[in-house]
Formats: sequence, C-alpha cells, structure tokens
Amino acid sequence: MSSTLSLDFQYTASLEKIWSALTDSSKLAKWVMENDFKPVVGHRFQFRMQPTNGWNGIIDCEVLIVDAPNRLSYTWASLGQENTVTWTLQDLGDGKVNLHLEQSGITNDQALQGAKYGWTNMCGQLEKLLEQ
Repeated sequence: MSSTLSLDFQYTASLEKIWSALTDSSKLAKWVMENDFKPVVGHRFQFRMQPTNGWNGIIDCEVLIVDAPNRLSYTWASLGQENTVTWTLQDLGDGKVNLHLEQSGITNDQALQGAKYGWTNMCGQLEKLLEQ
C-alpha cells in the first residue's frame, strides 16, 4: 500500500519568483540539492548530495509536467522507492502564494516521515532564499 505526503507552505513572494526557485537549477541547488534540472517534459535529471549510511546520495528524476507558473511534477527515485513529486502554486492575493507539495507512491512509514522532515526543512530554506 502506498501513501501520499501532502504539505502546504505559504510565502510572501510572487508566483514568478517561486516558480523560478522551483525551476532554475542554480536556485534549486540553494534549497533542495545540487542538480542538473531543466524545466522540460521528459528531461532526466538527478538531485545529488553527500552519500550517507549506505545511500549513494543520488535521486533519479524525470520531468512529467511543466505548467508555468502553476504546476510542476517529476519522478523521484531513490533507495528502491519510486515516487512522484508535484508542486502546485496558488496565488492567494495580497502578495502571498500557497505552495502545495504532493509526493505520492511512498511505500513505507520511514520513507513518509523522512520525506515530511526533508521537505519541511527544505521549504524553510526556500523561505530564506525568497527573502533575498
């Protein structure tokens, strides 16, 4: 049985600025991980970080949806888990944007808790990046 992680983050920034943080490889590296991302459907890329405890530090991904500046989706394959990550941006008015994350296809609780911890942490880094 698989489960879906669903998180919402509110930022005071424009849709375009948040979209850029999601799709510009150099900005993405500042709040997620080093990567060779391009916002092109079918593009295969990797997120890379220092290997730890039996993990090579590589996440293999493929871009599924690019609907600027509203929706972005890619596969996320690591440690035998193959998930789909989908970001949905919604303009709330007053200069605020809701960033909704769904990571579907998670098959164990450890992976679910790890993803929740990881994304919450990374989205905190995103907030700092947006304030610059």
